[in-house]
Amino acid sequence: MISSISGKVTTKTNNSIVVEVGGIGVLLQVPSRVATGIVIGNLVNFHTYLIVREDALTLYGFTEISERDFFELLLSVTGVGPKVAQSILASSDATAIASAIISSNHKLLESVPGLGKKGAQRLVLELKDKVATFAAGVSKSNLSITNQVENALQGLGYSAKEASAMITAIASNEKIDKLDKAEILKLALKSGVKK
Repeated sequence: MISSISGKVTTKTNNSIVVEVGGIGVLLQVPSRVATGIVIGNLVNFHTYLIVREDALTLYGFTEISERDFFELLLSVTGVGPKVAQSILASSDATAIASAIISSNHKLLESVPGLGKKGAQRLVLELKDKVATFAAGVSKSNLSITNQVENALQGLGYSAKEASAMITAIASNEKIDKLDKAEILKLALKSGVKK
C-alpha cells in the first residue's frame, strides 16, 4: 500500500491534485476544503489511502494521518464508498464530523452531498461508539508521537488498520497525551489487537 506521497504540486482541481514524485505525476483525490488551500508549485506531504477496483486504482490524500484513519473508518459503514467518505470530509474535518456523530446531529450529517437521511442514520448507528478518539482526539502536539508509534507497529508486522486500531483502543482508555513513545507502544502491544 502507498502510505504517503511527498512532492511538488503541478496541477489541481476542486477535489484533486497532481503531485510530481520522481518525475511521475501522481493523481490524489483530496477533500475540496484541502484543495482550495493548495498552491501550485508548493511542496506537499500527504498521507494516502489506495482504493483498488477492477477498472481503476484511486489514491486519496489527507494532510493528517487522523483524517486518513477517519476516512478508512467511514468506509466501514454500510453504503458509504470512497466518494461519499470524501464528500463527508469535504466540508468539515474528522473532529467536527465525529462530534456530529456522537451528538447524533442528523441535520449536519444529512447536509453532506450523497449521504442523505438514511446514510446519516447509519453513520450514527454504526460509528457512535467508534469515533470518540476522533472527537476528543489526541492533542496536536502528541499526534506526531502517535504517528511514530503507528509506524513502529507497522514495522513489527501489523497492518496500518491494526496499528490504528491499537492506538484507538488505548486512547479511549488512557490519557496518552501524557505518555512518551515507549509507553504508548507498550500499551498498544498489550491492547489485545491480534495480528
